[in-house]
Amino acid sequence: MPSSSMAKTLVKTFLKSPHSLKTKIQAKQLHAQFLKTQPYSPSSTSILISIYTNFNLLQHSLFLFNSLNSPPFLAWKSIIKCYSSSGLFANSLTCFVKMRSFGVYPDHTMFPFVIKACVFLKNLRLGESIHGCIIRMGLDFDLFAGNALLNMYAKFQSLQLTGGCKVFAFNVFDGMPKRDKLCGRLAQERDKSVVGLDSVAKVLETMPKRDVVSYNTVIAGNAQNGLYEEALRMVREMGNANMKPDSFTLSSVLPIFAEHVDVMKGKEIHGYAIRHFFDSDCYIGSSLIDMYANCARIEDSCRVFNLLSKRDDISWNSIIAACVQNAVFDEGLKLFRRMLTAKVKPRDVTFSSIMPACAYLTTLHLGKQLHGYIIRGGFDDNVFIASSLVDMYAKCGNIKAARWIFDQMEHHDMVSWTAIIMGLALHGHGRDALSLFKQMEKDGVKPNYVSYIAVFTACSHAGLTDEAWHFFNSMSQNHGIKPGLEHYAAMADLLGRAGKLNEAYEFISSMHIAPTGSIWSTLLSACRVHKNLELAEKVAKEIFKVDPENVGAYVLMSNMYAASRRWKEAAKMRIFMKKKGIRKEPACSWIEVKNKVHTFISGDKSHPLYDRIFQALKDLLEQIEREGYIPETNEDFHDVDEEQKKYMLFSHSERLALAFGIISTPAGTTIRITKNIRVCVDCHTAIKLISKVVEREIIVRDNSRFHHFKDGKCSCRDYW
Repeated sequence: MPSSSMAKTLVKTFLKSPHSLKTKIQAKQLHAQFLKTQPYSPSSTSILISIYTNFNLLQHSLFLFNSLNSPPFLAWKSIIKCYSSSGLFANSLTCFVKMRSFGVYPDHTMFPFVIKACVFLKNLRLGESIHGCIIRMGLDFDLFAGNALLNMYAKFQSLQLTGGCKVFAFNVFDGMPKRDKLCGRLAQERDKSVVGLDSVAKVLETMPKRDVVSYNTVIAGNAQNGLYEEALRMVREMGNANMKPDSFTLSSVLPIFAEHVDVMKGKEIHGYAIRHFFDSDCYIGSSLIDMYANCARIEDSCRVFNLLSKRDDISWNSIIAACVQNAVFDEGLKLFRRMLTAKVKPRDVTFSSIMPACAYLTTLHLGKQLHGYIIRGGFDDNVFIASSLVDMYAKCGNIKAARWIFDQMEHHDMVSWTAIIMGLALHGHGRDALSLFKQMEKDGVKPNYVSYIAVFTACSHAGLTDEAWHFFNSMSQNHGIKPGLEHYAAMADLLGRAGKLNEAYEFISSMHIAPTGSIWSTLLSACRVHKNLELAEKVAKEIFKVDPENVGAYVLMSNMYAASRRWKEAAKMRIFMKKKGIRKEPACSWIEVKNKVHTFISGDKSHPLYDRIFQALKDLLEQIEREGYIPETNEDFHDVDEEQKKYMLFSHSERLALAFGIISTPAGTTIRITKNIRVCVDCHTAIKLISKVVEREIIVRDNSRFHHFKDGKCSCRDYW
């Protein structure tokens, strides 16, 4: 134990240099020694308060503060700072007003804490009052106060204030004692000053001295609020003031070029970063990755990432999101595995970024692994991750799991509602999807553009024409959502599936925006299903006007001519396609077995187990023929004999994948197949019967929807 005189000396030393204390324990020990060795002193007590404040020990600070009859300025400043640092912003402002009532004047170092409180309380009027106080005290030329004001007004711009400084209600102080007194005193400060500033730029103009922080605050504020030209103008002004942009400046302006898909300007910033050695900065690297990804330059994104000497979780998340955003799903998954190998802990945004890759590639096993990781990491209560899981399970064919996760969610946002509604729609549960949509509205969640696409998809796959018209009209009348191309396409698809071909033609022709080739193509597909060649020819002309290279339209017309035995017209179509170099996308199916994806193309014999697959198909054919199967050879439109047509149907890609799945998995295992184009009528009939004879559930996802085959029936009820 130190002697009394030594203790006194140590206390005095620490009181003179309080920042030399490094731990909370040391601060408490100093307090104890102070009580033993020093007489009571308001100034020394204030220093102790400031020490406790530095360690954010609010209760200890308050205990000492309340012992002071007339607190000095340092005590007031410390307690206001501690309140603000603890997130008690209303208390911070109340304390500031109380200090002013004691006749104590603030200095320039106090205002940043008070202004921070105004920002977090989202109360611009209070901020204006503080600004008025700054002006009255002649501190508006101070750099620290000016930067704090710049930051405040920049943050309030994001609340879409227009027409000058709007007045915010004082509802943040509802229930607080002496609320009116507090507001009145702050208003008095405000009314004594001219504070009608309507932009961040005006605050900057009044500052005689500016630093890089001043400019960065304005640039970031403008960029975040979409004022891109103003942000770039401030970068130029910063350069004219002989201030060099730093890494924060560059990371603020790069999103501008990403938003405008201006890769050349983005490259200029990249060049500046390299010349000034900022390119190794993680934040700059991540911003560059995002910029190149938005400009569809994924190779450049990967190059920037690979050149980073240090990679934090932000840069890893940026490159994974960049790959998924640009449909390079396999690479995104590889990078995710590399991230784990590098011992970088995934965050919530990581899972939200990678989950769509699993959904697109229908890699259910990987999705389940990620789900397990999410649960172990405690991320499963995150609404964004839960929504991604709902979407992933739905798109991987497990709608039951998707619905279970949705039902377990404590709160539902628009994304989760839309994911489950679309999932149910694609799996053939149209009425359940519409029921959930109505529940969403009852729960006070306002539908948006995307949620209505899900609703129309549900109506389309369930043949609910009247309901679709109701939603189509209410979308604009009740919610002010103007129909877009996706809504028109879904409605046209609905009418076409329902056989209302002429109504669909009139609907597309009367669109308020020019119809695209893809919208007309939905009607052309319906013409094929309903065998209306005359209307198909009219629709094809419309398609070729707006999209002369539309491969699907040429193929459909060729097939329709062949189905009608008009071989010359069919041949002309194919010759024209050959001359133009237009190639049909090959029919392709893939299946996941034992955590490995196997791909099959129609007529392909290259799989190592092809002989066993072929024999399995022969056996299945014999079994389903005993169940009444008759090949639908009209669906295969080649000018060949019936036996050849039968063989061509026999080797369709989904049947090859199905046979492989049956011979490679235990009896009773659910088989999941994905196909890149629509399942043909004959395969649909055959797979229904196969599900019955092998006593398995077979789930096939084509480019339109999911088909759940079980016990000889399909979830689509033969309506697709």
